Amino acid sequence: MDVQAWTYIIVGITFMLYIGIAIWSKANSTNEFYIAGKGVSPLANGMATAADWMSAASFLSMAGIIAFSGYDGSVYLMGWTGGYVLLALLVAPYLRNFGKYTVPDFIGERYYSTNARLVAVFCALIVSFTYVAGQMQGVGIVFSRFLEVPFEVGVLIGMVIVLFYAVLGGMKGITYTQVAQYCVLIFAFMVPAIFISIQMTGNFIPQLGMGSVINDGSGIYLLDKLDMLSKDLGFTEYTKGSKSVIDVFCITMALMVGTAGLPHVIVRFFTVKKVSDARKSVGLALLFITILYTTAPAVSVFSKVNLIETVSNKEYVMMPEWFKNWENTGLIKFNDKNNDGIINYINSSENELYINNDIMVLANPEIANLPAWVIALVAAGGLAAALSTAAGLLLVISTAVSNDLIKKILYPSISQKNELIIARLSATFAVLVAGYFAYNPPDFVAAVVALAFGLAAASIFPAIILGIFFRRVNKEGAISGMLVGISVMLFYMMKFKLGWLGDIPPKSEWWFGISPEGFGSVAMLCNFVTSITVSMVFKKPPKHVAELIDNIRYPK
Repeated sequence: MDVQAWTYIIVGITFMLYIGIAIWSKANSTNEFYIAGKGVSPLANGMATAADWMSAASFLSMAGIIAFSGYDGSVYLMGWTGGYVLLALLVAPYLRNFGKYTVPDFIGERYYSTNARLVAVFCALIVSFTYVAGQMQGVGIVFSRFLEVPFEVGVLIGMVIVLFYAVLGGMKGITYTQVAQYCVLIFAFMVPAIFISIQMTGNFIPQLGMGSVINDGSGIYLLDKLDMLSKDLGFTEYTKGSKSVIDVFCITMALMVGTAGLPHVIVRFFTVKKVSDARKSVGLALLFITILYTTAPAVSVFSKVNLIETVSNKEYVMMPEWFKNWENTGLIKFNDKNNDGIINYINSSENELYINNDIMVLANPEIANLPAWVIALVAAGGLAAALSTAAGLLLVISTAVSNDLIKKILYPSISQKNELIIARLSATFAVLVAGYFAYNPPDFVAAVVALAFGLAAASIFPAIILGIFFRRVNKEGAISGMLVGISVMLFYMMKFKLGWLGDIPPKSEWWFGISPEGFGSVAMLCNFVTSITVSMVFKKPPKHVAELIDNIRYPK
């Protein structure tokens, strides 16, 4: 069978599995819809958290980022995995002990303010919408290539599937669907990595294969060969970085605190039975995530070597079928500037080949000429990664509207039945908006990861940390801090990343030499300073807030 037939079979089986789980785990109350009835085991929650976290960006883009940026790409590995250490130590157990449904719930009660809750809802919605738009776009890319349907049709199919189990099952359905999706995506990521590692180095462990000698009899190490290929094409050596120390530090920090402040990740720790289970969940999630994140650098090396050797200085008419297939998606483009029919792939203005980072994981098995079923498996894994995160984000959006906005502010006397209806309608609306942005991607979709993490770092994380560990911070300080943090981050992103304030300035004009991806660290610092300073001007929080903090940190 060909790749398309295998893709229909494997993707069809996984989709039926997800739908079956959703029907089995239908939520019948707001408690089940929001937090799965607090009945999820640490193992299941760890796997679900890993799937929730490893989005299309992790599965599809991580290896691509590293493949084209080399050593500099390590900041993403350090930041995204290190963030879970912060979650385990500073956030998850305390918020689980708080025992509510959402991050805005915590901020609204801790800072005894409707306005604080509204600002937190705004932050959660902005982060979630930007993130989910990227996930739906990833679904469209996978479908358009492997099922050979129009991009728009692929997005529509993804919308229907994720809407079905998110709306029907809520957090309960999403949790057990994500357990299945983790199994699919990690198997889909590891199988081709093992195949190619054996093929290139004879070592079946990809992490070791990356640093092994190539089995072509040359005696050259794989990384040394990639360095030589990169230098020959005018690129920086793969194993050498070009970023400044301060930029590396700030990017890593922004990604770490952004991880610890993402609402769709934090809400997962409200679903377990007790505080100790929340800690276990974080540890297990970190273990499950590490499997993929330690393999991603190896996949990046394998794919980059294979890509260069396949396309560089080769005749265009002799390109294998995989090149033509991806060229049809527009994610690879060949512009024959000198009309010689040879693909000139170099780091200069004479470069004739455009390659989208996102295709490296998906195209890697095809470039390596692996069996059709392996190629189809990777497509199913990419869909699992995108849909799992999209579902978690949709739940955050629906709970922010139904619980934090409608029930806690606009209509406190609403019945549980009507609240559940509004939650499901909110999820439906969120899917439609995400689909719209996938069809008509706004400028920020290309920077969705940086924007989402930067906003989470600049707004939500400081409010949570100060709320747990600093009694003196009051509602005036928290609200001021969140607004300042968001404003600073948005301004910097619009000026230096999106070009909404005129032409994008060169890197030499970055403030303090910090890139937009790392500026969330500076915006976070602005939030902390503003929150503490303003809090000292106004009166202390009420006594019941101090008791709330004590109960969170030192439960009876």
